Amino acid sequence: MAPRANWKGFLRLSLVTCPVALYPATSDSEKISFNQLNKQTGHRIRYVKVDADTGEEVANEDIVKGYALDKETFIEVSKEELDELALESTRTIEIDEFVEKSEIDPRYLIRPYYLRPDGKVGHDAFAVIRETIREMNKIAIGRVVLTSREHIIALEPLEKGLVGTLLRYPYEVRSEGEYFDEIQDVKVTKDMLDLAKHIVNQKSGRFEPDKFEDQYETALIDLINQKRAGKPITPKERPRGENVVDLMEALRRSVGGTAAETKALQKSPKKPRKASTGQKEMLMPIGGKKQAKETAAKKPAATRSQRKSA
Repeated sequence: MAPRANWKGFLRLSLVTCPVALYPATSDSEKISFNQLNKQTGHRIRYVKVDADTGEEVANEDIVKGYALDKETFIEVSKEELDELALESTRTIEIDEFVEKSEIDPRYLIRPYYLRPDGKVGHDAFAVIRETIREMNKIAIGRVVLTSREHIIALEPLEKGLVGTLLRYPYEVRSEGEYFDEIQDVKVTKDMLDLAKHIVNQKSGRFEPDKFEDQYETALIDLINQKRAGKPITPKERPRGENVVDLMEALRRSVGGTAAETKALQKSPKKPRKASTGQKEMLMPIGGKKQAKETAAKKPAATRSQRKSA
């Protein structure tokens, strides 16, 4: 079952309008999370909202937003006043323009959402908008209000639906100058570039997310499983990097030896990369809800296979 929509409203391209719903395209719920505990009692820590001056607990209905003019002076703004701002993007994603995907600086990307028709009506209008974006091979730019703030949203087709990626405003992106100005200008020799290119060629492939394993998550689950089993925890030795002063020598070592050996390597066939085992198969004891569903789904298939072989 799909999660609850973060936003419902209308998608509009000029006079073509359809009801849509916006859903989060990513989730962190499968990751290991921790609670804070009292080390003395083992009880969970509870946070209480209190008045900074009186120290008394404040009920949620008595809390309002405030903009700080200084440390002592605040301008209160109520929920009703915020609702009265009534931006058009509160209920409608109006497509303002179409741009090339290459024109969107990656620094402006925040997070993706899935956009689909809401209900049984509007599928025709949704399809017209989706296929127009697809045929033009452009990104549609609009605006939407989420979490009480207006965001720029970039829309592009994905199968039968749309992916909407929230974008930052220019004032939210820091200038690279203050970080890069002090980087020294260095002339890179052709030999160094050739060796570096060989390393790139050795590691070239297709981006397949399933190849990658969250090693920290795997280590966390392994740690928890060991503690559940009452096993002693021994700290692992951290890997040490070699202190190679000669950059050219470091590049040669990276490709497997001397310059002569490098030429021989270029002629040798590339070995196929082995896919990562992944944490799903390694961490059965505390696999979580997602793994339980996947395991249950696999059981009937295994039964059918056994019957067939019998």
